[in-house]
Amino acid sequence: MRLSGFIQEKDNNFNLIRFIAASAVLLGHSFALLNRPEPLGKTLGISIGSIAVDLFFITSGFLVAGSLLSKQSAMDYIWARILRIYPALIVMCLLVVFGLGIFFTSLPANAYLNRPATYAYLGRCMTLLGGVAYYLPGVFSDNPYKGAVNGSLWSMVYEIKMYILLLLFWLVCSIGHAKNGNRVKRTSLLVVANTVFAYILTIARRLYGLEEDLFIHFDFMFFTGATYWVLRERILLSLNIFLAVIGTLLASVLISTQAFSVVYQLSIAYVLFYLAYVPAGFVRKYNALPDNSYGIYIYAFPVQQSLIALFPGISVSALTAASFGITLCFAYASCYLIEQPALKLKKIFGKRTIVTTPSPAAT
Repeated sequence: MRLSGFIQEKDNNFNLIRFIAASAVLLGHSFALLNRPEPLGKTLGISIGSIAVDLFFITSGFLVAGSLLSKQSAMDYIWARILRIYPALIVMCLLVVFGLGIFFTSLPANAYLNRPATYAYLGRCMTLLGGVAYYLPGVFSDNPYKGAVNGSLWSMVYEIKMYILLLLFWLVCSIGHAKNGNRVKRTSLLVVANTVFAYILTIARRLYGLEEDLFIHFDFMFFTGATYWVLRERILLSLNIFLAVIGTLLASVLISTQAFSVVYQLSIAYVLFYLAYVPAGFVRKYNALPDNSYGIYIYAFPVQQSLIALFPGISVSALTAASFGITLCFAYASCYLIEQPALKLKKIFGKRTIVTTPSPAAT
């Protein structure tokens, strides 16, 4: 069946995939925050957390592009993105600065609250404008991964940049009051062209031995997802193709990490969409649960750093298990108390036909 046919059925495994991806980020950080090497990273040349973030970006590009190109409303698009990201993010930042920060800072509470850096952190992390601040005065200064309070937020800055870039494509293609059909076609062409260009830049930088440019990387991942939406009528999701892709990925591991990287970037999206739409039956029961992946993503890092500060010498496995349980509580609270009520405000700009709700990317 073509990808477009699966989309019409509406039921899918995106919630489960996002949950697994957010949990993988948590697992990857358990190694990084204890300065331990991650086994998968040594084998593949890419960490489990990085793969998880790529899955978030591809998923987001697919769903967000589908929403914009179907609804064709810039205001609707902007409002939906704001509601999805900022309410939960702002609450998390307030809890971290005025709860966790006061508890873990090595400074007297008054000194901590009077430091300009405290409010600089709050402002930058609540808005994600001008990048992310990582350090609160005196907080986690003795941890193995010194000082970083929430190192997961950096990828959300790139996520927002991708949202803006997609919107700019749409607005450019709307110049001259183009008919809706022409506007969609023009935007679709720009999306595909941008994806191809980003991949060429990625390969060129690798051939010249240059460091990876994160903007180009996430541009490629996000717009690969968007390209799958644009080409949904042409893309066949088949078991034979899926197995061939998996086989090629496994074979590339035996060649070199560079070979795996090239194959991975071209094939990870197909693997994602096959797993999102084809497996059915019992696995779909997960959809009875709310999407808590965003909450897991934004709370896991500060929870992990807190546990490390409280229990020096904690093992990777103990940190992973304990932080997962605690983070899950925060994630569900965020989902029920903040995210779901906020998403109901989408109706302010009229009735929306929602494909599904994308979660922001994470690292």
